[in-house]
Amino acid sequence: MNHLLSVLALIILITPTHASTPQVYWHAMLPNAPMPRAILDLISFDELDKDKFNVDLRYEVDALRYNGQLYVEDQVHDAPNATLFFFEKDLNPGSKFDLQFTKMTSGSPLISRSQVKPMSITAYAMNKTLVECEMPALDGESKLCATSLESMVEFSMMNLGTRDLQASSTMVKKKSGDVKVKKTYSVAPDGVRVLDKDELVVVCHSEQYPYTVFYCHTTGKGKSKAYTIALEGNDGTKVEAIAVCHLDTSKWNPKHLAFQILKVKRGRVPICHFMPEDNVTWTIKK
Repeated sequence: MNHLLSVLALIILITPTHASTPQVYWHAMLPNAPMPRAILDLISFDELDKDKFNVDLRYEVDALRYNGQLYVEDQVHDAPNATLFFFEKDLNPGSKFDLQFTKMTSGSPLISRSQVKPMSITAYAMNKTLVECEMPALDGESKLCATSLESMVEFSMMNLGTRDLQASSTMVKKKSGDVKVKKTYSVAPDGVRVLDKDELVVVCHSEQYPYTVFYCHTTGKGKSKAYTIALEGNDGTKVEAIAVCHLDTSKWNPKHLAFQILKVKRGRVPICHFMPEDNVTWTIKK
C-alpha cells in the first residue's frame, strides 16, 4: 500500500498543466519510454486533444451479460481477427500463423453521435463499447475506459506500481503487399522475447467510438504474460507483433470467441492473442 501511495504522489507531483501537449506530458511522465506507434498515430490525427476526449460514457444500454462480459451469439462468424488466438505452446521459432494486421478503429475523423444511424454497424460497435465500459471488472481484475492519454498512463502506473514502464504496440517494420490481406507469417529465429516482469501486464484495447476510447485492464500478477514476436510474411512483410497470453481463463465467459476458435474449455490452458496495431501493452521495464 505504501508503494502505491508513493507512485500516486509522484503522479500528482509531476503531472503537467492542462496546457501540455501529449508529447510534453509523455516526456514528463515517462522520460525513458519511447512513445509507441499506436499513440503516435493518434497524435497525427489530433485525436488526443483533451476537449475531444471529454466524453461521458455513462449510458443506459441492454445486452446479454455473463459475469461482466458481453456475449454475442454469432461473434464467431463475424470475427475477422479470429486467427489472432493461439496457444502459448505454439509460440516457437518457425511456427506459422495465418494473420491479417488491421487496426480495430478506422483512424477516421471524429464523427457526431447524431450522424450515427440506429441499428447500423457503427451504432452496434458504439453500443458494444458502452456496454464493456459500464460492466464491472471480473474478480481480481482492474479496468478503466481511458478517454485521455493521462488516464491511460496513470492507470498503468498505479496498477503496475511504478513509473519505470514501457509501452508497446504491434508495428509493421517492412511492407510487401497489403498487410490487411490475410497471409502466412512465420516466427523468425530468435524472434520471441518476453516483455513483462513478474507476469504483470496492462493492456489497452482501442474501442469503436466517435471519440478515442481505450479499454484498459489488468488481471494482476501471475495471470498474464506479454511477448514481442518477430514475424516474417510469405511475401516478405516483416512485423514486430505484440502478443499477450492469459494464463488463467477460468472466469471468462464460457462462450468467449477464443474457446470457440481453439475448441477448448475455459481454465484448461493458457490462451494467447496477437494485439492489433492500435492497441497498447504496458509492462514494467526489465
